[in-house]
Amino acid sequence: MPPAGEEAQAKRLNAVLFLLFFLSGFCSLVYQVVWLRLAFGHFGIVTPVLSVVLSVFMLGLGAGALLAGRWGAPLARRFNVSPAALYGAAELMIGLGALVVPVLFEFGETLLLQVGAASSSLYLWLSALVITVALLPWCVMMGATFPLMMAFVRSVSPNPKNSFSFLYLANVVGAMTGTIISATVLIELLGFTRTSLTAAILNAVIATVSFRLARLYPAKAVSEASEIRRGQNAAPTRWRELILFTTGFCSLAMEVVWTRGFTIVLKTTIYSFAAILAIYLLATWVGSALYRNALRRSRVLADETLLVLSGTFALLPVVLNDPEIQFSAVGVLLSIAPLCGVLGYLTPKLVDDYAGGDPKLAGRCYAINILGGILGPLFAGYILVVVMPVRFALITLALPLCGLGVAAVGRKALDATATFSRLFPMALLLLFGVVASHSYEDDAGGDVPREVHRDPAATAIAYGTGMQRQLLLNGIGITILTPITKVMAHLPLALVDHPRDGLVICFGMGTTFRSMVSWGIDTTVVDLTRSVVESFPFFHEDAAAVLANPNAHVVIDDGRRYLLRTDKMFDAIVIDPPPPVEAAGSSLLYSTGFYEAAKRHLRSGGILQQWVPVAEPQTVEAMVSSLMQAFPYVIALRSVEGWGVHFLASMQPIPELTAQEFVSRLPKAAQQDLVEWGHARTPEDMANIILEGRIPISRLVSDPATALAITDDRPFNEYFVLRRYLAWDRGG
Repeated sequence: MPPAGEEAQAKRLNAVLFLLFFLSGFCSLVYQVVWLRLAFGHFGIVTPVLSVVLSVFMLGLGAGALLAGRWGAPLARRFNVSPAALYGAAELMIGLGALVVPVLFEFGETLLLQVGAASSSLYLWLSALVITVALLPWCVMMGATFPLMMAFVRSVSPNPKNSFSFLYLANVVGAMTGTIISATVLIELLGFTRTSLTAAILNAVIATVSFRLARLYPAKAVSEASEIRRGQNAAPTRWRELILFTTGFCSLAMEVVWTRGFTIVLKTTIYSFAAILAIYLLATWVGSALYRNALRRSRVLADETLLVLSGTFALLPVVLNDPEIQFSAVGVLLSIAPLCGVLGYLTPKLVDDYAGGDPKLAGRCYAINILGGILGPLFAGYILVVVMPVRFALITLALPLCGLGVAAVGRKALDATATFSRLFPMALLLLFGVVASHSYEDDAGGDVPREVHRDPAATAIAYGTGMQRQLLLNGIGITILTPITKVMAHLPLALVDHPRDGLVICFGMGTTFRSMVSWGIDTTVVDLTRSVVESFPFFHEDAAAVLANPNAHVVIDDGRRYLLRTDKMFDAIVIDPPPPVEAAGSSLLYSTGFYEAAKRHLRSGGILQQWVPVAEPQTVEAMVSSLMQAFPYVIALRSVEGWGVHFLASMQPIPELTAQEFVSRLPKAAQQDLVEWGHARTPEDMANIILEGRIPISRLVSDPATALAITDDRPFNEYFVLRRYLAWDRGG
């Protein structure tokens, strides 16, 4: 038994190491949250971007674990330094990424402007390459932290066998905390840049403490301890490697599918992905903590039990995300927790069992697990969600885990009764998921006509009859047949003298695009989602004729990116971002940066129309402030149906017209289109309704000079927890 003084010193050291890895995990997930959102902004809000970011993080973690596991301790011996010093250097490098990644993203976006539309396979693969180059070095450093710190623990601890699970637990707790704090507090208060800098400062603090540990525990102990424990651990078997790879592949692929499949309950805010990630990490933490507790009591669960549980629990989200059950957001989120908890228990157990504290073997085990985590998101984002419904995508990913469970039970050679009792719940859930369960893709329209179109960006569902037809994107209603969408085109064009060219950003049902084409002008529409454009004929019988019009041009691209890469000029630019205003990534179409890009493509006298649906006053004020910072002339008009506001902005004064003057500027086809749906009997009546909706800007923003604007760095509309639920006053 060690002396009391040594035991107290060991406890203090453990507390320091736990804190260091807590902070390290905290910073890593802050970066993941920020870098993912920046990647969306620069390369498109599509599932492949999510998949690539997750895969690159996994690639870096795996490569770093493998390289540092193999070379970390030998390098420390060669240069006569403590592994803690190498760990500190890795943390400093991670902090450097906070400064470098945004610059690389911006450079990469500019570089890819010449590639073409964001829908092209070439662009998707090249953007993936840019994201990889920008993120990989820092993610490698994150992966290196585990084996480097394990090498240090091995040099100072008499019993380092379970050091991986100890550090893994601390890291997961920190990661969960980083996800929650960055998404709900830091970004709303500080914006992306200062949030990243905060994490970088913490990396520097970690490095400073690590360098201090390196001085307190000199390099000589590394060599001696390594010699003592060398050769005591067997390499992982192929069976364990298969488990590690499969669990990594399926769990990270499921994370991508969950993000797409849970929108019907979690909605489309930035908090949806953060909530999924937080629950994923929280459950992993609980599983790891249970494993550490079982380890102390020598009552660790067997591998076959954990594998059967993982296969069974992988099917819970399929069953509990059924719209007919009407499960709450909390319930849907908790449906992923049992699987994540089991994997949080199983992964460190496998690494502990077969690494025995050896950094090299731990790096190998962890890298195999992460290799699955690299390939899984890519498979899910580029293939699964495109070719099959979310429900079957989840079942497909659950099958390998179910197979591992069946194989594990088979390896135990149990009798028929024991085998049946273990596998029956899994088989029952699988049968129910295949035969009886539903998803929003199955039930969106019930018995009424419906169409489903999928692409890497989203799943579009068109359903309904007559004027009750609706368009859903990933299960969320984004638009209906309403004269408001016609006015979006006719209002700005009527205020421009002899318009020649128009641009519509966001296709929706195609109503605005169709209305603009009725003017006989050259009309371009841009939308990131091909599946939305494919739904056009469902809503308009003349869709084929509109698309065949030589003046009509459809571009599948990110609207903002299109403005950056085109040299065309327009008399009217119409923007109608999908609701709600706080949807993830929506600030990219409300920010000062976007408006600056748009106004460079307006001809003299040209008008930008920005539609804003119902939103909280602070958000509207921030949006108006952004618009007024870019344009000297801004007016607002309430919609013809009484909800939402049309904002018109220009570099020149916007003319005031009478209803008769308004109608006289519309071509005959445009007049007919304006009253097509019977909201008013004549074009003059409709013009009166439109023009009488004028709202004084002073009612929407008290002082544009002091109001907080929406910027690319501070997406005010997307992050709202503090002001909405905690009554936080941003104070200008």
